[in-house]
Amino acid sequence: MRTSNIMKAACLMLMATVATTATAQKMNIEHKGDTTIIRVDNPTKYILLPIQEEKDEAQVLLDTGSKDDTWMDVRLAQNGADYFVPFALGHGKTATVKILGLAKGALALNLMKLSDTFDTTNTDYYRPSYHFTPLYGWMNDPNGMVYKDGEYHLYFQYNPYGSKWGNMHWGHAVSKDLVHWENLDPAIARDPVGHIFSGSSVVDKKNTAGFGKDAIIAIYTNNSVNHDEVQCLAYSNDNGRTFTKYEGNPVLTPFDGLKDFRDPKVFWYEKGKCWYMIVSADKETRFYKSKNLKKWDYVSAFGKGMGQQPCQYECPDFFQLPVNGDKNNMKWVMTMNINPGCWFGGSATEYFVGDFDGKQFTCPDAKDVKWMDWGKDHYATVTFSNTGDRVLAITWMSNWQYA
Repeated sequence: MRTSNIMKAACLMLMATVATTATAQKMNIEHKGDTTIIRVDNPTKYILLPIQEEKDEAQVLLDTGSKDDTWMDVRLAQNGADYFVPFALGHGKTATVKILGLAKGALALNLMKLSDTFDTTNTDYYRPSYHFTPLYGWMNDPNGMVYKDGEYHLYFQYNPYGSKWGNMHWGHAVSKDLVHWENLDPAIARDPVGHIFSGSSVVDKKNTAGFGKDAIIAIYTNNSVNHDEVQCLAYSNDNGRTFTKYEGNPVLTPFDGLKDFRDPKVFWYEKGKCWYMIVSADKETRFYKSKNLKKWDYVSAFGKGMGQQPCQYECPDFFQLPVNGDKNNMKWVMTMNINPGCWFGGSATEYFVGDFDGKQFTCPDAKDVKWMDWGKDHYATVTFSNTGDRVLAITWMSNWQYA
């Protein structure tokens, strides 16, 4: 009897708490044609969306009236829920969320809930404790890795609305030792122009781009079904926490209308006193150069018919290493990630060693195939910038055969 009374008291306390919350935040759902409209007065930080992974995607939008409002693809629950993801409601006195492609009787409409918090406690038994993982959601290529003011910045391909590929943002984490990571909010979000695909970041020490001395400049691929893959720029003046997209985007488009033109890696070439970009262009890589990171001129190409063939090139990188530790004998190394085509199946990283004179990269044994790693879970290898003589790389620990 005593236990029963305690349970009743607990239930009454819970009911009182729920009633108070319901009074503070009012959620109204209506249907207009094929659009579901959710209006929230005095919104909490999030609306938690229930996800059913094997269902088709619906489109979800926070409608603020801005040109930057973006539809996100979310696999909302129809007749069962696997987990929840947070969808931010902004900072206004009201919030309007619109949904396309969701049936009126979908379970998601009954399970959605308002919350100021989202529990990211690790409950996965097999979740790595040493290798980096995001708090939740999908992750693939590491992007834009840069060192600045004692912090290693790891950006990465990220979907905050599910554990499948989609809604490409640049996720973000920082570390002081490359082992212990602090997850931060996504740094560059998908926008109406398209997905934010892979790219790189540099510290603009000389303010060549005009966005401020020591600004972090990100160059990334914007991908959309409505246009070819193009290279865009964003800059950060708060140590990489947030980025502003350049109004003059895109800064580089393929001169031949190439469809697969992505994953720019930018580096400073001291001999030429300018920036260089290497970007994958279908089954070759192309070099470009620039004085200001905004206007790029074509230089040359490398890779067609080289190494493992025929393969789609992705996520190229280019850096110098000393031969057997001899800094008087430096060679340039091009890493190239290919998919598919790896001899052990799926995707992998190959490399070329040679010389670069500011115009051409030459590799005497370019026809030979050299794998960086013989393991199957090793892709999208890229290096940090601004690390001095150290060359530090991170790879995506998966394979497109089964990711």
